[in-house]
Formats: sequence, C-alpha cells, structure tokens
Amino acid sequence: MATDPSSRRRFLQLAGAGLAAGLAGCNSGSNPSTADTSSTTRTTTAAADDATDAAGAAESVYAQVYQQTIGSVVLVRTETGRGTGFVYDDGHVVTNAHVVGTADEAEVRFREGEWRTGAVVGSDAHSDLAAIAVDDRPKYARPLAFVDDEPVVGQEVVVIGNPFGLDGTVTAGIVSGVNRSIPSPAGYSIPDAVQTDAAVNPGNSGGPIVSLDGEVVAVINSGGGDNVAFGISAALTRRVVPELIADGEYDHAYMGVLFASVTPSVAEANGLDEPRGVIVEEVMDDGPSDGVLQSSDDDEFVDGELVPVGGDVITAMDDTEVKTMEDLSSFLALKTSPGKTIELTVVRDGTEQTVDLTLGKRP
Repeated sequence: MATDPSSRRRFLQLAGAGLAAGLAGCNSGSNPSTADTSSTTRTTTAAADDATDAAGAAESVYAQVYQQTIGSVVLVRTETGRGTGFVYDDGHVVTNAHVVGTADEAEVRFREGEWRTGAVVGSDAHSDLAAIAVDDRPKYARPLAFVDDEPVVGQEVVVIGNPFGLDGTVTAGIVSGVNRSIPSPAGYSIPDAVQTDAAVNPGNSGGPIVSLDGEVVAVINSGGGDNVAFGISAALTRRVVPELIADGEYDHAYMGVLFASVTPSVAEANGLDEPRGVIVEEVMDDGPSDGVLQSSDDDEFVDGELVPVGGDVITAMDDTEVKTMEDLSSFLALKTSPGKTIELTVVRDGTEQTVDLTLGKRP
C-alpha cells in the first residue's frame, strides 16, 4: 500500500445544464406582479430547504468526527512511496513502516497545504509502525488521542486518509473483528489487529481508524476487496511508538517456538479432552524455550489430516487463558517484554503442570 501509483486518477465532474423555457412575446394573461411574487416565494422556500439540508449535514456524526480529526491527518511521501499518517504528539507523526521503507526522511503535507520535511526516527517492520519527527507543525494539527478500551465488534468507525492520492478522504463502516493476526513486512504476524469493513485503498496506509468520539482505534495496515481491511491496534501502537521515538527501534518478546492451533484432530491425536490451547511443534535450538518446552516428536493422520503429536500444549500464560494462537500472540505483544519471566501452564504427556520461561528478543 506504500507503492506510489504510476499515474494519479483523474476525475471529471459533469454538471448538467438546466434549460429554462420562457414565453417571449406571448401574453398568457398572467398578472406580472403575481408571477413575480410566486417566483420569489419558491426561491425563498428552496433556499430555506438548502439551509436545512446543510445544517443537517453539519450535524451528522460523520461530519463532526471528520472536522474534529482531519486537521491531524497528513500525507506522507518518500522517494519510493506514499501513504497517510497522523499527528502523534507535539513533534511526531505516526505512519506505517512499509510507507517509509528504508528512507531516512519523509515529506509530510498537512491539511491546509503546508509541507514539512521530517526525519524517520524509528521504524519497526514487525509491527509495521514508524515515527517521523516533524518540526513546526501547524497549530491546527493537534495530536490524536487513542482509545483506552478494546473496540467492540459492530462499533461504528471512520477511516481518514489519502487513497489514490485523493487528499482528506473519509469512509465509514464498523469494526468487523478484533484480535486478528495479519502479516507484517518482517514475515511475522502482527497480533491484536482490528478488522473493519470501511473502504481502504492504496494510499490509506498509516492513517487512522477513528471512533465516533474522534479517538484512534487502529492504524491502517492493509485493505482490499470484499470490504475487509485491517489496522494495528491502539494498544500495540501505544507500546511500540514511544520506543521508536526514544530508541529508534522496538524489541519484541520471543519464545523461539513454532506453534500450531489445537484443532479437534490435534486434540484427538494427543488425548486431550477438548480442542483448546496451542501445541508446540518445534523448539529452536539455543532459543529461550530450549530445555524448557517439549516439542512434538511425531505426526499422525486423523481424518486425513496430518497433525503433531507429543508436544507441550500451552493453555495459559501467567493468569491469562490461551485458547487460540491469537490469544498467545496478543499476550506476548501486549503484556510482555524481552527478559521477562512468565509462567506457562502446559499439558505434557497428559498431565497439567507449570513451567517458567524467560523470554528473549525476537531476531
């Protein structure tokens, strides 16, 4: 979504011309003064209706949130691509790592046309987030706040950005899903992602998904057809961006393990009472889990599906239940850091037990 289109779309607005018929040189018997009064009345009524429509549009919740936030949304451009960003604090703009790529600088354009050249002070391909230092931002471009709570499926949101280079575009939709895993430019998955059905297109990358209160729910990462788009959650963004600004990078917690979800077939093959948790397929040599977790030592066909057998099944991390891969990934991303020791609840050889694991830094 960071790719700069080879040509910009042009839109030609066609205006229909109204043709008025007059009775030139023909007397219909009408009283001229009466006709003039009627015309004036119609014009006044039409103007009143237009004013009412304009007032109604201004009172629209979408219009209100747009006006509240549009001054903080920017266009981000580098030599290799362009996208969207938004004001994070008094001196920085947030966008996607894939928007800035390997650039050291980025051009930032604000709502009223002001251009600034900013330094890319930090970029993290694992979360697809980047921070750009921008001096002398316009006063109207205020930092956007982030939501405090996890968004709710069905919640109304808007997306503001620059799809196809069309500045200041707004689309509306709902939160279609939460706790999604989406691909990152680094090859790992980005956990805790937010899904929306609001229209997202090339150029929206790095822009905000905003609640109707004007707070950032997520940072757009990707979009496509079928009304499916994704954003990096506010919770993950709040963890990553301050470190990018302070240190230029963010260290992600790492277990050094390959996992698989415990499906009904996996549960059957491993003698589990129910399909929950994640099974350890492989433990990386000399990784944090080497000597702590037990990997699968065999495979078995169940209903035509080849599944791992014999590995530890993780069902909880500290006091957080792990039902799915998404649960595990979100816990690691939002609750832990490299060097932290966590308690894992595992089912090993049919017996539940706990083990302590000190996390490493993702390579």
